[in-house]
Amino acid sequence: MSLIEIRKRSLTIESIYHEGGPVAATPLKLAASCAVIKNPYAGRYEPDLLPFMAELRTLGTLLAEELVATLGKENVEVYSKAAIVGVDGEMEHGAVWHEAGGWAMRAVLGEPKAMVPAAKAVAATGYRLMVPLHNIHASYVRSHYNSMEIGIQDAPRPREILFALVMGTGGRVHARLGGLTKDGIKVHDGQR
Repeated sequence: MSLIEIRKRSLTIESIYHEGGPVAATPLKLAASCAVIKNPYAGRYEPDLLPFMAELRTLGTLLAEELVATLGKENVEVYSKAAIVGVDGEMEHGAVWHEAGGWAMRAVLGEPKAMVPAAKAVAATGYRLMVPLHNIHASYVRSHYNSMEIGIQDAPRPREILFALVMGTGGRVHARLGGLTKDGIKVHDGQR
């Protein structure tokens, strides 16, 4: 029997043309693919979460493929992942997404080396979470430090978990603070 029971999914796309400065020649697109599932461990302590984490790879792949289909694989420059656990669950029920969601995005994107940033919380229904983003090839590309808000008005319910993956097509539209640029990536170690 599957541990993953989806109640609903959402896809949110933001197109950012400017933030008070000149209009970008190409708008930055950020997209979040979310799934709300029943928490199979709500209200009880489960010592072995590894089967759940392994099964979540399929959900991660589904969300990652939706984002790549939306943005185009060749256009993705930033990524992240997030989980909001309903109040009858625990933080560890969201932490399973670190491996499952991160693995899925790397597999779908062709194994980029930068770590996948993340955010997670145990919270009430309707909670909104700011998710950090950075470059998929080098964590220290300063122009690509960004964030996107995720959440669904009626989720997660107390015995649910909202899992999200986020991808985007570039850095901030008016980035001008120096530091490593995407053109300056040369070490290819996931950091620089």
